[in-house]
Amino acid sequence: MSTAALSDFDPDATLISLLTDRAAIADPYPRLRSMREHAPIHQTALGKTWVVSRYDEARAVLRDPRCGNPTPEMFEEGRAGLDGSRRRPRARESLSILQLNPPDHGRIRGLVARAFTPRRVEQLRPEIEAIADRLLDAMGGTGDLVDGLAFPLPANVISALVGVPERDRQFLRPLIGDLTVGIEPTASDDEIARADAAGATMREYLADLIAARRADPGDDLLSVLIHANDDGDQLTENEILVNTLLIYAAGFETTTHLIGNMFRAFVANPAQLDRVRADRSLVPGAVEEVLRYDPPVQLDGRYVHETIAIGGHTLAQGDSVITLIGAVNRDPAHFEQPDDFDIGRTNTQVLSFGSGIHFCLGAALARLEGQVVLGKLLDRHETWEIVGEPTWRPRITLRGVESMQVALS
Repeated sequence: MSTAALSDFDPDATLISLLTDRAAIADPYPRLRSMREHAPIHQTALGKTWVVSRYDEARAVLRDPRCGNPTPEMFEEGRAGLDGSRRRPRARESLSILQLNPPDHGRIRGLVARAFTPRRVEQLRPEIEAIADRLLDAMGGTGDLVDGLAFPLPANVISALVGVPERDRQFLRPLIGDLTVGIEPTASDDEIARADAAGATMREYLADLIAARRADPGDDLLSVLIHANDDGDQLTENEILVNTLLIYAAGFETTTHLIGNMFRAFVANPAQLDRVRADRSLVPGAVEEVLRYDPPVQLDGRYVHETIAIGGHTLAQGDSVITLIGAVNRDPAHFEQPDDFDIGRTNTQVLSFGSGIHFCLGAALARLEGQVVLGKLLDRHETWEIVGEPTWRPRITLRGVESMQVALS
């Protein structure tokens, strides 16, 4: 880019387009590349909010113990949104491990993590395979991949893991949709109100389910959390509730978008589809490449608790930092030909699940679901096609298609 063109580059306008422009949401990568190349560490017009789009600096922020979440007192006061508006306050008893800092974060995460051991996740493989087979049988090779497979598979898997009965899952689906919109930096007041109402309904439902599991434990996550014990330390009733709600909500939409993004990437790159079809040992690496190339979660944030220096800039105590995951995962300083979809990459140290103490607890489960779905699609269908244009969810934090008509043969 020429000096004149660079002087015309407006990082704040680019950020606004990424948050609000449907065309930018459908293909954010040219704008993300511009941010990384010309404003890799940018202090926004709001002053106390920074945006980081290079790999090294983003990883440093996500792993630095001086960067974490706002304190419970700050959640109670309400935080400013990206547009400068005041976000709704959050009572401290509603905070999950996603919003907590050490030492509370470490104590609760250590107990919750017992439900996500590699052994427990791998035990879900037969059930995930059975669900995928059932859904693909029902699709019959045509229809909306999101409604037919990408949404119901992770929804049923996380429901089975948590212990939500099958009869209740359809009732909970729209509540999860309303709830996850609430994390978007551009969520409207009405959307935030719907998110709060959905959260209240979900908490009421889960409280009843927790009571039922106390009376009659099963082989599910709720029962594990109820009985998790570390030298006499157990989760409180409220800690079980808010963290189950987090796990349940997170298990829906992110994996839905992973499956949709994976299908789109292979349709757009048929040589890579032929490659994985010929060598199934590439399936795990293919899922990792989807996570790098088109991550379902595009934004991750931290709050600066102690002044730090990042990439020649000083971030003051009280500042907020947003890492652009879609930009850092395509940083050419770490990935050769980063805009190419290449399932044979050996460097897959991506930040799609975050990094540091807040690394996603459900990462192994999401990877397993992606691998099972890819394997089943390869087993059943030689030809993959997208019919017409997908309809995009108008959000960037959890980014993916709302509907996508496909033809499989």
